[in-house]
Amino acid sequence: MQKRLDNLNNLQQRTVTALAGVFVIIGCILYNDWTCLLLFCTISALTQLEFYKLLGLDGNQPLTYYGTFCGTVMMLLAYLIEMNIVAFENYFIISPLLSMIFFIKLYKKNDLKPFTNIGFTFLGIIYVALPFSLIIVMAMRGGSYNYQIVLGSLLLLWASDIGGYFAGTKFGKRKLFERISPKKSWEGAMGGAAFAALIAFVLGHYFTTFEPWKWYCIGAIIVVVGTYGDLVESLFKRSIAIKDSGSSIPGHGGFLDRFDGLLLSAPFIITFLKLFS
Repeated sequence: MQKRLDNLNNLQQRTVTALAGVFVIIGCILYNDWTCLLLFCTISALTQLEFYKLLGLDGNQPLTYYGTFCGTVMMLLAYLIEMNIVAFENYFIISPLLSMIFFIKLYKKNDLKPFTNIGFTFLGIIYVALPFSLIIVMAMRGGSYNYQIVLGSLLLLWASDIGGYFAGTKFGKRKLFERISPKKSWEGAMGGAAFAALIAFVLGHYFTTFEPWKWYCIGAIIVVVGTYGDLVESLFKRSIAIKDSGSSIPGHGGFLDRFDGLLLSAPFIITFLKLFS
């Protein structure tokens, strides 16, 4: 299978991989709350491991497996508490788990910059695991599973990416943020916004969880903040002189490349929903 993908051009690879990924993701979201939880726990763990691996390329030594363990526990707690399976006070379990990072580093004799790597360990949890945990909170709001919130947000994110890719490829001339990402253009950003607005219109008619104007607001958040999320990840990659965060997803790079827009959008979306729903 991998050899067949290698023989395809970039657009063909992106298309084949995207269709396969969309099938799995939508299937897990639609099936039930447990498959949704398993899906995002898996994506979060793989993304966090990838993030720590990239930090290691620059000579850092974060607590890769323990940091990923803490992130996974955070997501499981979010699910159990939002579904009213365990009490809210169980969130305090996270505090001693995170404090253990300091204790573990005391025993790492070969770590020349322990506090730098402690910081990077926390960064992986905050940058990757926390946003995915907030997605779980969105999906399980009020003690019942609602697939429309998560699926709608992903559809808007994909629409923004697809519209931006094709509009940027066809019409892109004016650079959006050349210092960080030379290929991004204002035309691409506007194309992504237009396609996301179209999907928001459709969601407003068929996904009845929210009024139509809220889908437009969520779409606007994803377009604006998701673009910044992409730029932030590009800044990170440039700081360690790499092109893609990985090769796990043919045609798309790594998990960070694929979900960077979601990582920074999720905190803004959940805040909007808490304030206006």
